[in-house]
Amino acid sequence: MATEGKEDGGLVFHPLDQFIVKPLFGDGPVAWYTPTNVTLWMGIGLLCIILLFVVGSRGRAIVPTRVQSIGELIYGFIYKMVEDVTGKDGVKYFPYIMTLFVFILFANYLALLPMSYSPTSMIAVTAVLGFGVFIAVTILGFVKNGAAFLGLFWMSDAPAILRPIIAVIEVISYFVRPVSHSIRLAGNIMAGHAVIKVFAGFAALTLVSPVAILGITAIYGLEVLVAGIQAYVFTILTCVYLKDALHPSH
Repeated sequence: MATEGKEDGGLVFHPLDQFIVKPLFGDGPVAWYTPTNVTLWMGIGLLCIILLFVVGSRGRAIVPTRVQSIGELIYGFIYKMVEDVTGKDGVKYFPYIMTLFVFILFANYLALLPMSYSPTSMIAVTAVLGFGVFIAVTILGFVKNGAAFLGLFWMSDAPAILRPIIAVIEVISYFVRPVSHSIRLAGNIMAGHAVIKVFAGFAALTLVSPVAILGITAIYGLEVLVAGIQAYVFTILTCVYLKDALHPSH
């Protein structure tokens, strides 16, 4: 939104107001149990996932309907990704990775609707997803490989004098994974929505409104791509981390 400045006659933009967490009922403080706009749109996303993969595909027709075809396309795409990146032994973890992908995908695309909210723009949401992956694959790595999992940090092919230095770098990069994993998703989604809001503010000015509308259209088209790409990036990085847990040796 853009409002007229009272002091200098300029425009005052508040592009980040759209990310404020608000309770659905009343105006009181937000506690951990308070239903908010974030939980509402996560619930809507969950409902859409159920409609697509459960209700829309319940017939399991040999000649699929359009809805079933979409579900099968997404299913096959993620299954192939998991199999290609992690190998056959990683396929057993496909349900978890599939769940991550469809949740992020639907949250991103539903956020493009007018008056909606983007849960994946909240670092609290993406941090839960990112750190959840990090903790899960770390535990899995030690359960599957024991102390051999530490071989992930030791590059035996490097010159002996460089191995300790590389090991320190590998350890640091490993623990940075959940931070970059979560911030990348939240940052990209938040940035796109904020830019659209800024262009919408300029659209209130008659002289630049045609350019602003064109800018909104262009950024919106870009955001349609970004919504899918960010879900894909988050998922394929999860597959890479899972591969490291299953096969830690360099």
